[in-house]
Amino acid sequence: MATAYYSTTFPQSADDVWSVIRDFNNYAVWLPGTTSQIEDDKTGDAVGAVRSVQSSGRTIRQRLLALSDVERLQVYEFCGPAPFPVSNFQATLRVRPIIDANAAFVEWWATFDCASEERDHWTHHFAHEGFAKWLGSLRQHLTAVSRVRA
Repeated sequence: MATAYYSTTFPQSADDVWSVIRDFNNYAVWLPGTTSQIEDDKTGDAVGAVRSVQSSGRTIRQRLLALSDVERLQVYEFCGPAPFPVSNFQATLRVRPIIDANAAFVEWWATFDCASEERDHWTHHFAHEGFAKWLGSLRQHLTAVSRVRA
Protein backbone atom coordinates (compact mmCIF):
# COMPACT_ATOMS: atom_id res chain seq x y z
CA MET A 1 0.00 0.00 0.00
CA ALA A 2 1.31 3.44 -0.95
CA THR A 3 0.79 6.70 0.94
CA ALA A 4 0.78 10.19 -0.56
CA TYR A 5 1.08 13.00 2.02
CA TYR A 6 1.06 16.78 1.94
CA SER A 7 0.82 19.37 4.71
CA THR A 8 0.78 23.14 4.92
CA THR A 9 -0.20 26.01 7.19
CA PHE A 10 -2.89 28.65 6.78
CA PRO A 11 -2.98 32.07 8.47
CA GLN A 12 -6.70 31.62 9.13
CA SER A 13 -7.94 29.87 12.25
CA ALA A 14 -8.52 26.12 12.23
CA ASP A 15 -12.25 26.79 12.64
CA ASP A 16 -12.33 29.06 9.58
CA VAL A 17 -10.44 26.54 7.44
CA TRP A 18 -12.56 23.64 8.69
CA SER A 19 -15.79 25.51 7.95
CA VAL A 20 -14.95 25.25 4.23
CA ILE A 21 -13.40 21.78 4.21
CA ARG A 22 -16.22 20.10 6.17
CA ASP A 23 -18.72 20.64 3.32
CA PHE A 24 -18.08 17.67 1.05
CA ASN A 25 -19.90 19.51 -1.74
CA ASN A 26 -17.41 22.42 -1.85
CA TYR A 27 -15.45 20.86 -4.71
CA ALA A 28 -15.37 24.08 -6.74
CA VAL A 29 -13.21 25.59 -3.96
CA TRP A 30 -10.63 22.85 -4.56
CA LEU A 31 -10.78 22.88 -8.33
CA PRO A 32 -12.28 26.04 -9.84
CA GLY A 33 -14.32 25.40 -12.97
CA THR A 34 -15.80 22.16 -11.66
CA THR A 35 -19.32 21.49 -10.47
CA SER A 36 -20.32 19.13 -7.72
CA GLN A 37 -23.61 17.72 -6.57
CA ILE A 38 -24.45 15.50 -3.61
CA GLU A 39 -26.60 12.58 -4.71
CA ASP A 40 -29.85 11.32 -3.13
CA ASP A 41 -30.76 14.63 -1.45
CA LYS A 42 -28.11 14.23 1.27
CA THR A 43 -26.14 17.15 2.64
CA GLY A 44 -22.43 17.80 2.24
CA ASP A 45 -21.79 16.82 5.84
CA ALA A 46 -23.69 13.51 5.86
CA VAL A 47 -21.49 10.45 6.25
CA GLY A 48 -22.24 8.19 3.31
CA ALA A 49 -22.98 11.13 1.00
CA VAL A 50 -21.78 10.66 -2.57
CA ARG A 51 -20.60 13.66 -4.54
CA SER A 52 -20.67 13.62 -8.28
CA VAL A 53 -18.07 15.98 -9.72
CA GLN A 54 -17.96 17.15 -13.33
CA SER A 55 -14.49 18.18 -14.39
CA SER A 56 -12.94 18.42 -17.85
CA GLY A 57 -15.74 16.42 -19.44
CA ARG A 58 -15.64 13.52 -17.00
CA THR A 59 -17.55 12.54 -13.89
CA ILE A 60 -15.82 11.51 -10.67
CA ARG A 61 -17.84 10.05 -7.80
CA GLN A 62 -16.60 10.03 -4.22
CA ARG A 63 -18.18 8.85 -0.95
CA LEU A 64 -17.75 10.57 2.42
CA LEU A 65 -16.70 7.83 4.85
CA ALA A 66 -16.17 9.88 8.01
CA LEU A 67 -16.56 13.44 9.21
CA SER A 68 -15.64 14.68 12.68
CA ASP A 69 -16.08 18.28 13.76
CA VAL A 70 -14.27 17.50 17.02
CA GLU A 71 -11.17 16.21 15.21
CA ARG A 72 -11.74 18.45 12.15
CA LEU A 73 -11.31 15.36 9.99
CA GLN A 74 -12.85 14.11 6.76
CA VAL A 75 -12.28 10.72 5.07
CA TYR A 76 -13.48 9.79 1.58
CA GLU A 77 -13.04 7.22 -1.20
CA PHE A 78 -13.85 6.84 -4.88
CA CYS A 79 -17.17 5.21 -5.77
CA GLY A 80 -16.68 2.76 -8.55
CA PRO A 81 -13.47 2.78 -10.54
CA ALA A 82 -10.97 5.51 -9.70
CA PRO A 83 -10.08 7.89 -12.53
CA PHE A 84 -6.45 6.78 -12.05
CA PRO A 85 -4.88 3.31 -12.26
CA VAL A 86 -5.04 2.83 -8.48
CA SER A 87 -7.33 0.83 -6.22
CA ASN A 88 -8.40 0.92 -2.58
CA PHE A 89 -7.97 4.72 -2.57
CA GLN A 90 -8.89 6.38 0.71
CA ALA A 91 -8.05 10.01 1.50
CA THR A 92 -8.08 11.94 4.76
CA LEU A 93 -8.10 15.69 5.33
CA ARG A 94 -7.36 16.96 8.84
CA VAL A 95 -7.16 20.49 10.23
CA ARG A 96 -5.33 21.20 13.49
CA PRO A 97 -5.03 24.51 15.30
CA ILE A 98 -1.71 26.30 15.62
CA ILE A 99 -2.38 27.81 19.02
CA ASP A 100 0.27 30.53 19.27
CA ALA A 101 -0.69 32.05 15.91
CA ASN A 102 -4.44 31.33 15.80
CA ALA A 103 -3.67 29.65 12.49
CA ALA A 104 -4.22 26.19 10.99
CA PHE A 105 -2.08 23.18 10.10
CA VAL A 106 -3.71 21.14 7.33
CA GLU A 107 -2.76 17.59 6.40
CA TRP A 108 -4.05 15.63 3.43
CA TRP A 109 -3.04 12.08 2.74
CA ALA A 110 -4.23 9.10 0.78
CA THR A 111 -3.48 5.41 0.89
CA PHE A 112 -3.91 3.32 -2.24
CA ASP A 113 -2.67 0.30 -4.14
CA CYS A 114 -1.00 0.54 -7.53
CA ALA A 115 1.60 -1.25 -9.61
CA SER A 116 4.91 -1.19 -7.70
CA GLU A 117 6.73 0.42 -10.64
CA GLU A 118 4.20 3.30 -10.55
CA ARG A 119 4.25 3.89 -6.78
CA ASP A 120 6.64 6.87 -6.86
CA HIS A 121 4.73 8.47 -9.72
CA TRP A 122 1.30 8.23 -8.08
CA THR A 123 2.57 9.15 -4.63
CA HIS A 124 4.11 12.32 -6.07
CA HIS A 125 1.10 12.99 -8.30
CA PHE A 126 -1.49 12.88 -5.50
CA ALA A 127 0.66 14.86 -3.04
CA HIS A 128 2.03 17.56 -5.34
CA GLU A 129 -0.25 17.70 -8.38
CA GLY A 130 -3.36 17.08 -6.33
CA PHE A 131 -3.29 17.96 -2.64
CA ALA A 132 -0.79 20.83 -2.89
CA LYS A 133 -2.62 22.37 -5.84
CA TRP A 134 -6.06 21.99 -4.25
CA LEU A 135 -4.88 23.42 -0.92
CA GLY A 136 -3.49 26.35 -2.92
CA SER A 137 -7.01 26.89 -4.31
CA LEU A 138 -8.40 26.72 -0.77
CA ARG A 139 -5.81 29.31 0.31
CA GLN A 140 -6.93 31.66 -2.48
CA HIS A 141 -10.57 31.15 -1.54
CA LEU A 142 -9.96 31.88 2.15
CA THR A 143 -7.85 34.94 1.32
CA ALA A 144 -10.64 36.30 -0.88
CA VAL A 145 -13.22 35.64 1.85
CA SER A 146 -11.00 37.40 4.41
CA ARG A 147 -10.74 40.47 2.14
CA VAL A 148 -14.51 40.63 1.73
CA ARG A 149 -15.02 40.46 5.50
CA ALA A 150 -12.45 43.22 6.15
